[in-house]
Amino acid sequence: MKPLRGTYVHRGDAQRRQTRIKRCLLGAGLFGAALGAWDGPVAREAHATVWRGGAEGEVGAMRAQLDETRGALDLANAQLQRWNRIYNFSSRYKIGADLAEAIHDISLAEGIEPELAFRLVKIESEFNERATSRVGAIGLTQLMLPTARYFEKGVTRDRLYERETNLRVGFRYLRALIREHDGDVALALLVYNRGPQAVNAARGRGIDPSNGYEHAVMRGYTGAATVD
Repeated sequence: MKPLRGTYVHRGDAQRRQTRIKRCLLGAGLFGAALGAWDGPVAREAHATVWRGGAEGEVGAMRAQLDETRGALDLANAQLQRWNRIYNFSSRYKIGADLAEAIHDISLAEGIEPELAFRLVKIESEFNERATSRVGAIGLTQLMLPTARYFEKGVTRDRLYERETNLRVGFRYLRALIREHDGDVALALLVYNRGPQAVNAARGRGIDPSNGYEHAVMRGYTGAATVD
């Protein structure tokens, strides 16, 4: 093959190589300039802004998740404490958990401390939902129908044998008596048991109205009686 050094073809190859090298160098220079600009103060601030935004967003999401988890744990703990109380009442009074749950929850809803509520139901009916006294007092909290109708209009005798209705009205009545007598729980219990006329008549004659009922209910009791 004939050597091409010094020929037109050889010189053209050399020029083309030089052109390619210049283009590469120019490209490298532009890339370096861009890289330098990207690494400058403006770019660093942009980097920091993006990082801060992402970090703060991530921290905010983590905090929200932590708050949600803490709320779920608080709720679970409250439910656990509630069930522990219900179980303890059920065991102490040897009654079903469903009845213990009803007394516990309804007493709180009506503003009566559960400990006092259980004591009242035990003394009044021995937890017998069908209990009926000789004078016609009905159900768990031994309500007289006229008294019950004062607190729940139109309630019937049959409905007072229903667990929820009887407990709701009975505890509402007790709460009203405690308020009426300025927080005197013993006096309120006497009125609940004997009726306002008998208690007021005894007090009017200067006689102690106590028949021992309030002592039977409150023996050893140190609670606050009512709850907000």
